[in-house]
Amino acid sequence: MMKLCERCSHPLKSQKRINAGMGTVCTKKAAEEAARAEFERNEVTMDEVLNDEKIENAS
Repeated sequence: MMKLCERCSHPLKSQKRINAGMGTVCTKKAAEEAARAEFERNEVTMDEVLNDEKIENAS
């Protein structure tokens, strides 16, 4: 039975990819999405900076 990519369902050909569960393209896309999500979690907006400054100046 041929193993399929968990992300796109294309057949996986190498044992390394089968073990990983994803093909090389999908692995790269998943890593890019994870990096983008991490960036967005840590992103600070100008509103947050300005609100923090207002709070500090009010103290």
